Amino acid sequence: MVLRTHAVKGLAALSVLVASLVAAPDVGAAGTRPARTPEQRAAQLVSQLTLDEKITQLHGIQDADHQRYVPGVPRLGIPPLRVTNGPAGVGPSDDRQQKPATALPAPIGLAATFDTGLAGVYGMVEGSETRDLAHSVLEAPDINMTRVPQNGRTFETYGEDPYLAGRLSAANIRGIQGQGIIAEVKHYAANNQETNRFNVDEKVDERALQEIYLPAFEASVKAGHVGTVMCAYPKVNSTFACENPYLLDTVLRGQWGFDGFVQSDFGATHSTVASAVAGEDLEMPTGKYFDTAMRQAVDSGQIKESVIDQMITRRYAVMIRFGLFDRPLTPSPIPVERDGAIARQVAEQGTVLLKNANAQLPLDPAKTHSVAVIGPYAGAAHTGGGGSSHVVPLYTVDPVTGVKKRLPSGSTVSYADGSDVTAAAALAKSADVALVMVGDQETEGKDRPNLSLSGDQDQLVAAVAEANPHTVVVVKSGAPVLMPWLDKVPAVIEAWYPGEEDGNAVSAVLFGDVNPSGKLPVTFPRAEGDTPAHTPDRWPGVNGTVTYSEGLQIGYRWYDGQDITPLFPFGYGLSYTTFRYGDLSVSRALAPGGHVRVGVDVTNTGSRAGADVAQVYLSAPASAGEPPRQLKGFQKVYLRPGQTRHVTFTLDQRAFSVWDPAVHAWTTVRGQYQVSVGDSSRDLPLRATVRVDRTARSS
Repeated sequence: MVLRTHAVKGLAALSVLVASLVAAPDVGAAGTRPARTPEQRAAQLVSQLTLDEKITQLHGIQDADHQRYVPGVPRLGIPPLRVTNGPAGVGPSDDRQQKPATALPAPIGLAATFDTGLAGVYGMVEGSETRDLAHSVLEAPDINMTRVPQNGRTFETYGEDPYLAGRLSAANIRGIQGQGIIAEVKHYAANNQETNRFNVDEKVDERALQEIYLPAFEASVKAGHVGTVMCAYPKVNSTFACENPYLLDTVLRGQWGFDGFVQSDFGATHSTVASAVAGEDLEMPTGKYFDTAMRQAVDSGQIKESVIDQMITRRYAVMIRFGLFDRPLTPSPIPVERDGAIARQVAEQGTVLLKNANAQLPLDPAKTHSVAVIGPYAGAAHTGGGGSSHVVPLYTVDPVTGVKKRLPSGSTVSYADGSDVTAAAALAKSADVALVMVGDQETEGKDRPNLSLSGDQDQLVAAVAEANPHTVVVVKSGAPVLMPWLDKVPAVIEAWYPGEEDGNAVSAVLFGDVNPSGKLPVTFPRAEGDTPAHTPDRWPGVNGTVTYSEGLQIGYRWYDGQDITPLFPFGYGLSYTTFRYGDLSVSRALAPGGHVRVGVDVTNTGSRAGADVAQVYLSAPASAGEPPRQLKGFQKVYLRPGQTRHVTFTLDQRAFSVWDPAVHAWTTVRGQYQVSVGDSSRDLPLRATVRVDRTARSS
């Protein structure tokens, strides 16, 4: 069996589909002459609204028919705004009765692909199905950092590294918006836990904000050109995010030049005048502050009507830019087979092989006559987490069915849910191979109490492993989990939440139809106390306040900085083949305004086709006060047996810069930088130095 190269080519072809936005003719409404730009056309429309009509455009409504809906103004040809949730597919939306859609793998699984092209294709599915279901905004992607691995929404995110999240987010947004649908990046900002999420005060210094928690949003704006940003629930340094001038005005619109509109998370608005002046444009789901209270604020002179005009103009301009004024949204059939195939590809490419002692995997169907499929996540497809990201799947493929399809006739596949550990162990003992599928069920609204598998799942794995030496553990989690049984089993894969194609995708990896190439976008710790936010003041907070005293050291930055050995490091993932890195070339100096080029040869030294993710990390001089190393480049490389490819990276000045709070700008630090290259944050065999002779600043 080899890597399914035909599927890879198919993904490459689909990537072309997400490269351009849907263009719409710029025609005027109500017979008016077309304006030159979307902004001018939007302002022209706003000038024709009455004040009462303007107030209706500042917030959503909820009634018997609608729940994520901003009404239009028919007399001027202004369409309604219909919002649906993401980010794992089309979730709860304006329709009171949620419509089925493709249940894509959890975004954390997409992050594990380390593949921006695939992130674009994932976005294409999200955007096209949003359009097929006649909605105009998709609340996705969710790019909050995994500061706290217990966070109940970790499964929705892209992990713990801002560079990885930013690259994937920009690609995902381009995929969504290439379908003429507005993407809404969320939750801006520092929305890193569910505990006390509506009121928690996140105390985080400016440097940590700019270097860790904001870069992915910056990439979403500058590289993804996202249409709308969702301001989050928490307070950031004692000011709620949706009325936070620093976040919305100074950074988002000032530093980054964001020209879209800002929508509140549902119920995240806490004021009228302060929120409007800070930069929030749309209150959801209703108008607690932006309806009657807003009208009173205008009448009393607390807020100028011109501020309201600007709020509405921003939203209309984005809608016009995406053709939503000129192309009515009408329901269309979802291409079930095409989008299901993409869901399967993402699940396969995001699966991470964590352990494979004695080449336990891949399984050989010809030599596997009986398989016991065991565990709480073995009987049905694990389509996703709970909360507003939940997708009603168009169909599902359960794991037992997936395994049966891969075995020849006459083979035996037995199943037990694992609730009776003794019975499960007995079943495992009677089979050639035991597949134990364990995991978690994360959900919006609450954090996990700890990183252990719930119930008796750990005991189940240990008992099955004792009964059958050929035990393979399939973990279906949305975040890191502890593995006290790791030394007792020969093979472990992390499948995340695989989505509707669970059974097919997991079986394809287990039986070698797909050579696993996923890498961990989050660090797996050995113990609960090893994590960065391991004290109450850091998580879940004391007296409603969470203190980010770890500063820049989250995720692998913390483990490296504290010299803690993780269970599995960031960027880690095995393959059914082997790879060698060599012939590193690096520019020796960085000129002001210039860049550094990094080149490396990657060779497949094994007997199977496969893919590896070449990763570039940079270590700053000690005087910079940075973590030991940080990801600055990655590239997935597909190779035939014996094939070598030369991979190149370009590191710009920003890669060598730190945020200087004294001048509120990015500043390069003089000195020697170390460039390290390999295939995980802890496996970096190639190293070289780069000299920076002069400091430089940029906003």
